[in-house]
Amino acid sequence: MAPETFAEIEGIGMEREEVDTFLREQGVGVLSLTDGQEAYGVPVSFGYDGEDSLYFVFLRIGEQSKKEQFAEQTERASLTVYNVDSKHVWTSVIVSGSLHQIPDREWNELETAIEDNAWYPSLFSEAEPMRDIQGWELRMDDVTGQQSEG
Repeated sequence: MAPETFAEIEGIGMEREEVDTFLREQGVGVLSLTDGQEAYGVPVSFGYDGEDSLYFVFLRIGEQSKKEQFAEQTERASLTVYNVDSKHVWTSVIVSGSLHQIPDREWNELETAIEDNAWYPSLFSEAEPMRDIQGWELRMDDVTGQQSEG
């Protein structure tokens, strides 16, 4: 691509307050995990505590969950959250950090964050038995955000 093309799509950096507002307003993103050899990006709903953690709930149906397997092996995960209205109006935030499973006895913060802004599709049939529900926390070490000028 010619440098002029890049100039058209470059954004301006966001202040942390703008990033916080954006994360509170959104409820879905793409969580990127790895098993050390293969990358795995999965759409997820998330909750944001407004400070330094993002929370996820993994619903496990059946015996195996690729998302769970990758999460357990990932030392450093990233979440990409974006909104695109047009080629001139867009916002994107990338958060990276360590991923930790939350024990059942520590679900209070997860539940509060999830209730505030998570979104869930009607993906699962009520007739399908769920094997487990797991809570996960992404501790935000690095946060970057860009948005269009328009």
